[in-house]
Amino acid sequence: MADASQAATLDLPTVQRFAEVALAALAAAREEIDALNVYPVPDGDTGTNLFLTFESARDGLLTAEPAGDLRAALAGFARGALLGARGNSGVIFSQLVGALCKRLSEAGPDDRSATVFAEGLVRASDAGYAAVGTPVEGTILTVARAAAEAATVAAQVERHRLGHIVRAAAAGAREALAHTPEQLKVLRDAGVVDAGGRGLCVVLDAAETAVTGKRPVSATTPFGTHAIPVPLPTGDLQEGGPSYEVMFLLDADDAAIPVLRAGLAGLGDSLVVVGGDGLWNVHVHVDDVGAAVEAGIVAGRPHRIRVTHFAEQVGARAHRPGGVERRGRKVVVVAAGDGLGRLFAEAGAAVVPGGPGRRPSTGQILEAIGGCGGAEVVLLPNDRDSVPASEAAAQTARDELDVRVAVIPTNAQVQGLAALAVHEPGRTFEQDVLEMTAAARHARSGAVTVAVRRAMTSAGPCEPGDVLGAIEGDFAVVGSDLLDVATDVLERLLGGGGELVTLVAGADGAELAERCATYLTATRPTVDVVVYDGGQDRYPLLVGVE
Repeated sequence: MADASQAATLDLPTVQRFAEVALAALAAAREEIDALNVYPVPDGDTGTNLFLTFESARDGLLTAEPAGDLRAALAGFARGALLGARGNSGVIFSQLVGALCKRLSEAGPDDRSATVFAEGLVRASDAGYAAVGTPVEGTILTVARAAAEAATVAAQVERHRLGHIVRAAAAGAREALAHTPEQLKVLRDAGVVDAGGRGLCVVLDAAETAVTGKRPVSATTPFGTHAIPVPLPTGDLQEGGPSYEVMFLLDADDAAIPVLRAGLAGLGDSLVVVGGDGLWNVHVHVDDVGAAVEAGIVAGRPHRIRVTHFAEQVGARAHRPGGVERRGRKVVVVAAGDGLGRLFAEAGAAVVPGGPGRRPSTGQILEAIGGCGGAEVVLLPNDRDSVPASEAAAQTARDELDVRVAVIPTNAQVQGLAALAVHEPGRTFEQDVLEMTAAARHARSGAVTVAVRRAMTSAGPCEPGDVLGAIEGDFAVVGSDLLDVATDVLERLLGGGGELVTLVAGADGAELAERCATYLTATRPTVDVVVYDGGQDRYPLLVGVE
């Protein structure tokens, strides 16, 4: 592979690739970053907040109009980050993103050079410091500034090699992160690096991977003892400090913001106000929630108001007057087709539409958890790529809704069907989750699809129109006939034994499913066969063997 660091400009495919790589990296690092979170409030949610903020930015990128336009995509990415920003670090991160995207958008189509990227990081760092009421070193701000400085130095030498600039920025950020305990006593006492800074490093490492095609070696290992999860303090989470976190979006003239900042600064700390052009995201820690909201009303129109009581963060929202009364145990599933959705719903589950090309966001899954009314919820993602979003939604539901949530990491629709089949609300929550998890793990999965482009698979090269057979998520068969590939997949799955075969027909797969059922009746008469109309796209047949 050629060294992509030779690239001189930043194009839309690279930005899109970065968004997906970074989101996956934040999902993988979410729990680690949560455990590092001891400043400004040790509430263990920085990793989750950064993931949710970035997911909103990614969604804004994907839905930007007109499609295919880099400037529109950058604007959508920045707006998505602003609208979805959560927590102190998430709000600051959205400001960094907004400033960087604005600088990149100002460049002409032939001027998106490495130098422009470095200038964008400088603008981002300056904007981050300007957005915070009282900047503190040893935080995400310090890491952002170090990245900008390293990129600026590199740009003076390698003006036309974007990969070198991104690599220098990521390395500078990692070095600064390692020194954050020297700058902030609370980090040094806990033996951790700054959680927000760690999250920014994850994002910059992802940028390096997206631009150069290489994963930073140092990014794959923890920062010594600093990345070891530490127990979070109990009791008063903010002794001597404000009791509430208040966040809201604000529609207001830019001229009203200085007065708003001054008013909020007198009410508490951790003040961050980001945005522009009439839309702002406000974050502050206060004791007087009403006064903070009133300040927003004076400045403009506050909406999407969120209030968190630090000492009662777990369950705070569920216990407020007018909160949803939650009872019993519910199951929430991600279904890849209308037929599958009906199957899950008939079994009593709350259904989130999903599947290839329309995988649900964390917000959609969280909405389903909140709307199902259960005090206990078992969540079945039914897709490998939906597991991180499900885990983030589960953590948010635990923190904000006082819902007990367990995620069973089902990687296939048939595993979800197997898990739901043994669901028993009369058991204890732990026992029910255990039985459902065991059922899912014992269900071997397969699928049949048709290639839409030339590619190299685990089973060898394929051309458009070739039939592909997958086993446990990996392509194992390449052929030309749907039935031949489907029966090959069945035989491989049954090679390890099996008593029940579940066939789920896709939108155009009813005939294929029936022919496979006939094949099994003739060749394996002792095996029970069940056929369902799943209605899923792209996969004429899904297979489960138990």
